[in-house]
Amino acid sequence: MLPLWHDQIRVFLAPTRLDWVRLKRGFKPIQLSKASVLFESAGETPNWNSALLQLAQVLSEEPGTDISIVLSNHFLRYIALPPQSEINTPEEVKSYAQFRMHEVYGNRVDSWALSISDWNPIDGAVCAAIPRDFLAQLEQLITTHGCKLKNIEPYLASVYDRWCAQLQHEKIYLAVIETGRICIAISHHGKWQSIRNQRILHNAADDLLAALDQEVIWSGTKEALELVHLFAPEHPELTLPPHSGWRVVSLPHGKMPAPDYYPTAAIHRSEQNQCPA
Repeated sequence: MLPLWHDQIRVFLAPTRLDWVRLKRGFKPIQLSKASVLFESAGETPNWNSALLQLAQVLSEEPGTDISIVLSNHFLRYIALPPQSEINTPEEVKSYAQFRMHEVYGNRVDSWALSISDWNPIDGAVCAAIPRDFLAQLEQLITTHGCKLKNIEPYLASVYDRWCAQLQHEKIYLAVIETGRICIAISHHGKWQSIRNQRILHNAADDLLAALDQEVIWSGTKEALELVHLFAPEHPELTLPPHSGWRVVSLPHGKMPAPDYYPTAAIHRSEQNQCPA
């Protein structure tokens, strides 16, 4: 029996923007439409309310579809889980992640849902956290509109998974920049060292350089010239000073383009481009 395919929507969701593509069902899905919209945050807490309202409008016009979502780093918190040879079972890994999260974020962790990458006692892993209320409202919204949730992925993880084959150095600095936020993941010899996820307070280039310099100070190691792999589609002109000690390697490069539903340079109004079926 042939699989039951549904049309698909792939979404990037942030506090003040929504990007999505709609794909026609089939063995090789065909893009039917692409859209982006910027909107104002209502100023309330939590910061996901406006985003969910915008997503609800999209889903009301696309009932019964499969949906995949990449969540902005604004909604997430991360922690690196250093290797621990004595930790092996899923229960031990979860307890370890909760302990490490509590060390950094305190009791807020009790209201978060945790997601842990594939654990390796030799290399460690990465833990991402999302407010449990946000996740519940998102899942309920999708169910209410008769859609099926295929997966939810953090922006940082999505970028890393897509271009990990190009990140094959002993020391890796991966910076993912979006409107208002910088996220930097660092690994040495295949082991995750730290993840920094912070607001942009001045401008993207200055804050990126300051964050990178702080990370190498804390690590205690700095080459004369370090490489930083940079994914910043909303800041296409971003660069670092030539004598800063850092050289930017821009992503994407090679034959692996960015997905069409990832955010691009800021738009100033709702835009929608229809593609022929």
